[in-house]
Amino acid sequence: MHSYGGFWIRVLAYIIDAMILQFASTVLAMVGVGLVIAAGGAGDTATGAALVLVYGLILPLNWLYFAIMESSVWQGTLGKQALKLVVTNESGERIGFGRATGRYFAKILSSIIFLVGFLMVGWTRRKQGLHDLIAGTLVYRSDSPDLVTNRAKVFE
Repeated sequence: MHSYGGFWIRVLAYIIDAMILQFASTVLAMVGVGLVIAAGGAGDTATGAALVLVYGLILPLNWLYFAIMESSVWQGTLGKQALKLVVTNESGERIGFGRATGRYFAKILSSIIFLVGFLMVGWTRRKQGLHDLIAGTLVYRSDSPDLVTNRAKVFE
């Protein structure tokens, strides 16, 4: 029996990640506005410019969080780690940063088709969303007997 990460556990992992990223984004926004105020530019234009800059950093922050964590030795974000899930290639091996990046941006396609790309996790044989199919990835429970343990030391 394959121990793939199913729909609901992946939703919960995403909720954990969203809370972490929302906290980081809020802190970043507060720091940006604080810097503008400290520099004496508390006007609407200066505050607006700071917020545009800060929110311009949120997409790269999200992308790097998912891509770095999923391609790292941990093979998953903090939410996935908390729920004992790992992201692998179709052979059960750790994915690289490029594949993790492709997986992240393929989630845009999963989203714009009314979330059907995410819902696919509930009915596909290997619990793959559209973004997983595009990137050639699987999400396993980390205790799965099918999982190839390819966790090299970080600095090897």
